[in-house]
Amino acid sequence: WDGSEIGPGEAGSCPDVIVLRDKRAMTYVVTRPDQLGVARAFVSGDLELEGSIERVMAAGAALYGFDFTIQDKLEAVKLAATLGAIKIPPPKPPEAEAKPQGRLHSLRRDSESIQHHYDVSNDFYRQILGPTMVYSCAYFNSPDDTLEEAQTRKLDVVCQKLRLQPGDRLLDIGCGWGAMAIHAAEHYGAEVVGVTLSIAQAERARERVTEAGLQDKVEIRIQDYREVSDGPYDKICSIGMFEHTGSDIDSYFTATARLGKPGGLALHHGICRQHSEEESPNTFITHYVFPDGELHRVARVIAGLERSGQELRDVENLREHYALTLRHWVRNLAENQTAAVAEVGAERERVWRLYMTASFLAFERGDIGVNQILAVIPENEQKALYRPSPGIELARPNFVREAISVDQVG
Repeated sequence: WDGSEIGPGEAGSCPDVIVLRDKRAMTYVVTRPDQLGVARAFVSGDLELEGSIERVMAAGAALYGFDFTIQDKLEAVKLAATLGAIKIPPPKPPEAEAKPQGRLHSLRRDSESIQHHYDVSNDFYRQILGPTMVYSCAYFNSPDDTLEEAQTRKLDVVCQKLRLQPGDRLLDIGCGWGAMAIHAAEHYGAEVVGVTLSIAQAERARERVTEAGLQDKVEIRIQDYREVSDGPYDKICSIGMFEHTGSDIDSYFTATARLGKPGGLALHHGICRQHSEEESPNTFITHYVFPDGELHRVARVIAGLERSGQELRDVENLREHYALTLRHWVRNLAENQTAAVAEVGAERERVWRLYMTASFLAFERGDIGVNQILAVIPENEQKALYRPSPGIELARPNFVREAISVDQVG
């Protein structure tokens, strides 16, 4: 902010430059010397990046596990004080930061947390997600597939794993803008109920259902899955939703077991951690993107599934597919940056740019993965055994393809 520069080489020789527009950027970092402090500086615009955010974040990942000594930290605080960067009280967080209130995972708090992320702007999401409006991992046959091709394929994969038949009652938990519900009704003849806590999503989903002429086959509700009482459903899908349940994931599996028809199928699709470290509650993601969300190890997810009585039948990790999906979204946001800022403001655009870039790098490194977990609903409080109709093979179905490799993603 005062014109000074520090770094290797001559001024202007570095392709990536971190710019402190205001000393408040240092105040954010000093008063919250963790991921959250840097995030506040970036989201507010006090810290900007000239260059490639992907290169800078990839380089930063090489510092995982590194920490400063106590002496280093004391010297940094002394320098910050000399520069006048320490303020008491500290500056307020940016407006885009979530401020959830109430009991964790109560119906009201979960509704507010979901609306914080999803009730931003339907037009903004369309700019990022493209015409399918699917906000979850696509399924690529090749890295050359378009995003629309890969997302449509993913919807088919889910329907086929669930062995959807005409007349099946399908419950779509976390139905988003209605893509899965519409696809299942239009192409597989299912009778679908989609539930979401997002008012904006529900409004657009209902419009899309009407545009498709499927009002008699698809119902979209603004409803918490815990309040659904008109089961049993022949099939259940939950795509990109169970991450929002956080520590309440056991209750989620208990509820899905209750809502499913005994012997029916449920597909649970969600992101899981692939390392053993516990997540910090003070991350950029939890404060700006998915408040109260939590990523579990897949073993923890499956343990909750089995405690509910659901029988595990198949797990497919689509990690490389999600890395490709996110690269498409980041590219879409970059191409529509001016329109995105006009639609949701500069803070929100910076949040999405940072979170989606960080996410595709995390998927490519293998820090996180996304799993499609297929299960059978229990029968009479006993573990169910899926009894297929005569002539149905139990071998892996032909739609399951070998996952594309990290080399192909690159």
